[in-house]
Amino acid sequence: MSRVSDLVDAYKAELSLTWKDNVSGGERVWMLVYQPDLERQIRHALPSMELATTQAGRGWVVVDVTDDFGHWVSSHRHAEAFYEVPSDLTQSILDQFETRLVTRIREALEAAPANAVVALLGIGSIFPFLRASSVIKSVDSAVNGRLLVLFPGLHDPETHSFRLLDARDGFNYRARVIDPQKDIA
Repeated sequence: MSRVSDLVDAYKAELSLTWKDNVSGGERVWMLVYQPDLERQIRHALPSMELATTQAGRGWVVVDVTDDFGHWVSSHRHAEAFYEVPSDLTQSILDQFETRLVTRIREALEAAPANAVVALLGIGSIFPFLRASSVIKSVDSAVNGRLLVLFPGLHDPETHSFRLLDARDGFNYRARVIDPQKDIA
């Protein structure tokens, strides 16, 4: 079996479990962690994941943030200056983008049915501008069903920390990790 099909199978196994309603937003987040070189294959597997989700009697919503930064910066009134001098993208300006991104994701989460899986796709595209941990923590209270974060990076099971694109220090988060290996052990 391929690494991606193993991940999809692990996702299907997670779907088969009973959902507890009395858990916090952070505990309603599922992290599907994979090596960044699998991004295209993961995207190709989305229809299989959608089918598995609907067959399990759950709703399926995709929130793709891949192009959000490009759209945001190109529509900014100082876009030309940012292109010429990227260091002009100060933290306060990037905070504006984070606010817009968090708002968009929260609105999708709040609009989704309570039994739906909302798949957050393209989180790697915010690197190095924003921290995935900040975005995820800012939206987790809006999760009604489950938020499936498609996470290109690493997970350290000993510290339960995540590293987006294996590029920054990891962040510890209480999300449930979908791991093909956890049922084998």
